[in-house]
Amino acid sequence: MPFWIDTHCHLDAPEFAHDAGAVRARAADAGVGLCVLPAVEVGNFEAVRALAHRHGDAYALGIHPLCTGRAADGDLDRLDEALARHRGDPRLVAVGEIGLDYFVPGLDPERQETFYRRQLELARRHGLPVLLHVRRSADRLLKHLRDLPCEGIAHAFNGSAQQADEFVRLGFRLGFGGTVTFDRALQIRRLATALPLSALVVETDSPDIQPHWLYRTAQERADGRPQARNEPGELPRIGAVLAGLRGIDAAELAEATTRNAHAALPKLAALSAAPT
Repeated sequence: MPFWIDTHCHLDAPEFAHDAGAVRARAADAGVGLCVLPAVEVGNFEAVRALAHRHGDAYALGIHPLCTGRAADGDLDRLDEALARHRGDPRLVAVGEIGLDYFVPGLDPERQETFYRRQLELARRHGLPVLLHVRRSADRLLKHLRDLPCEGIAHAFNGSAQQADEFVRLGFRLGFGGTVTFDRALQIRRLATALPLSALVVETDSPDIQPHWLYRTAQERADGRPQARNEPGELPRIGAVLAGLRGIDAAELAEATTRNAHAALPKLAALSAAPT
């Protein structure tokens, strides 16, 4: 069975509160050997760490741009302290989820950029790659990366081909997930097929970014069909769609994206080889 790495999965989300263990077991049965669990704020640092250790996965610590409004200024110091305290933890593989979001209204762009830059500085100080949130913000993210070079993964990438090329040039892999399964996602599908295979990693962003077979339209939801929950166990099926778009076997895509995930997050390699 192919070995898959879900490079972005929020297993600590409230949607998984009652059955995270069963969710992770289903993913393992489907061939998902590792999940990377990014934090979004100081309050869930210990939750993602505990889950990663419980299930043999990896985690990242960071402050999400959507959480910067409620974050205290001192939370950046608390992040620094947590990164130092867990420096020797082999399951701490990145600083994340960090970045910029210019889609959701009501967020202070200057505060987002302050948190983003400080977290790039922390990643450099602690020798870790980053997991980037990219939402209508690719050019600003790239500007700061040129000032404070880091490597890692641009999660759920949805920018232009030119922006994708620049992220790759700066040492990033690009995350593709459920969106690529939609026929109408023409730009994402073009990118997923045109980029070098070495630039791609796969993810679910569970419980969000449902693949097309789980997605419910607004009308369906109004008719009483609730939005289905995405899970890391969907990753092999998402990967098979991406492999089909590229004209390769799913096993070849799994091998390549695992190799790429190891390159983007180097501490994953030892975890992939270790028994869980």
